[in-house]
This record gives sequence, structure tokens and C-alpha cells, in this order.
Amino acid sequence: MFGVVICAYSEERWEQLAEAVRSVAAQTLPAREIVVVIDHNERLLARARAALTGALVLASTGRPGLSGARNTGLHAVHGELVAFLDDDAHAAPDWLGELARAFADERVLGAGGWIEPRWEGPRPRWLASELYWIVGCSYRGLPSAGAELRNPIGANMAFRRAALLALDGFQEDVGRVGERPLGDEETQLGIEAHARWPTARIVHVPAARVGHAVPPRRASWRYLLVRCWSEGRSKAQLAGNVGAPAALASERRYAARVLPAGAYRGLRDGLQGDLTGFARAAGILTALGVTALGYAAGRLTSARRAPSRRPSGPATVWRRSALHPRCRRPRGRGPGRSGG
Repeated sequence: MFGVVICAYSEERWEQLAEAVRSVAAQTLPAREIVVVIDHNERLLARARAALTGALVLASTGRPGLSGARNTGLHAVHGELVAFLDDDAHAAPDWLGELARAFADERVLGAGGWIEPRWEGPRPRWLASELYWIVGCSYRGLPSAGAELRNPIGANMAFRRAALLALDGFQEDVGRVGERPLGDEETQLGIEAHARWPTARIVHVPAARVGHAVPPRRASWRYLLVRCWSEGRSKAQLAGNVGAPAALASERRYAARVLPAGAYRGLRDGLQGDLTGFARAAGILTALGVTALGYAAGRLTSARRAPSRRPSGPATVWRRSALHPRCRRPRGRGPGRSGG
């Protein structure tokens, strides 16, 4: 049923990559195949081919970056469903089983599970749970189980493979490359999917859980600033591709409701004696401000360039027969790295 794709780019995360593969191999619902895609790193490729005997290890032939690596894996798997797991994430034993429940509904095109932070250092009490997206994890403010998502978080997501092929996979000029903390490749894909199949659903499945490693350098104020600035720039690029209303629909609710509630909670905690509450409130306000500045800077830059929208193609009725998984390769791409 499921082909699982894990993308990797750095030997520094070798132990985590091996653990991720073992966690998929131990699923209560066995994966049809495990595909590990190495993003333009020959040393890591040779090491993975020698050691990860339970997985098919491929070199990315897409553009360097996470999107190109995911597209390589997408074209290599054969399952009706394809799940993506970060190379520094560990899946719970029932991960695939819980995701599979969502796809029993044929209207469901994609699903996103819950991503729990695995702090490799002390848990940063100054970082509000509303901001856990900064470290690639699920955050306070996500919808309840079964609710619709615009897009899932990339460390823990699954789609009907035929739908991804029909959309030509992930756009390779969007998203993370190496340690550059850009993103929104999943967001653009979700927006394109909803536009193409308005009645299809992408749903939240918090019972499908993975743990995501968070190194100490990411649990820092410096990383918060860099990540939020990059998020703003990413959203500006996305707005240039799909239009600001679609690019910012979820973010408007998040900024108007979730973040103010989190800042209030932090201030209340501080006044009640938990002084780190003041830091959480300050972090929320800082994150909001820096992200807005990054967005404004990105829009100014993109205004000088023509938009790079992908043609949406004719509307397709959402049904499996309409999306037979013929192996159509993305334009200008071959069969490409891990995020987190």
C-alpha cells in the first residue's frame, strides 16, 4: 500500500537516518518499499548503499534540494500511497497504520500526522508551543483530528501517488536546500491540489506520530530569527507564484487568533510567577515581526521579477481512475534531499 520516501543530504545525521529507516521497517502495517534518496552527496550515497540493506538507496537526479529529492523518490515507489518521513525523524510503530485509516475515504488526497519534538538538549522553556513550526514540529493551533489542512508539515505526510504525479510533484525552485531554512514546497503543492480538485481533502491525523530531532543550535534565539526571516521570504515567493490570498489564508488566522492567545498566555504565566512566560510572549511577538519583515523584503525583491507560476492544467475530477499513476516526469527534472 505505502511506499515510504526518506530524503537525506548530510553525513552529520547518519545515525538519525539509520534510525528513521529502522522505524519504518518496524511498522505494524508493513511498507511496500522504503526508498532513501541521497541529495547530491557521493560519500553519503556510498555509505547508505553499503549499510541500509533494507532500503532502496538512490541518488537524486533532480535539482539540489528537498523538492528534487522527493520527486526522485516519488517516481521510484510503486505503492498507491506515498509517505514522506524526514531523515532525522523516528516513526511510531503504528504510523503507517494510522495514516492508512484516513485514505479509506476516497475523497482524501493527502494526510499529515503529528510531529513531536525530540530535544537533543534541554527543552527551551522560552519557546512557546505556538512556535514549534520553527523547529519543524507540530504546534499549538493546528486543527483537530480529521479536520482539513491546507497542507501537511513535510516531516510527516502522505499522499495518493497518482495525485502527486498529476501535479508534477514538488516544485523544485521552492523550498529547502541544505541548511538554508526556506520552505513552503508543501504549501504550494497543497494550494495547487485544492485548486485542481476542489472536493478533495487533505486531513490532519494526529494519531500518526513521529518524533523529530531538534539539535541545541535550533533551540536558540538566533535560529528563531533566521528561520522566521526565511519563512517570510518563502511566503513572499509563494505569494508571487499562487497569489497572496491563497498563500496567506492559513497564516492570517494563525496571526490573528493563535499568536495573540499564545502571547496572552505567556504574559499571564509570567505574572503568576513563571518568568519564562514573559520570554515566550516576547518570542511570539518577535517571530511575528521578523516574519512580516521577511515577507515585505521578499515581496519587494519579487516585484522586480516575473512570477514563476506552474500552469495548473485542466481541472480533473477527483477519482482514482482519473489519476492513474503513469510515471510522468516533472518538466525539466529527473528522478532529487531531506528537510528538518
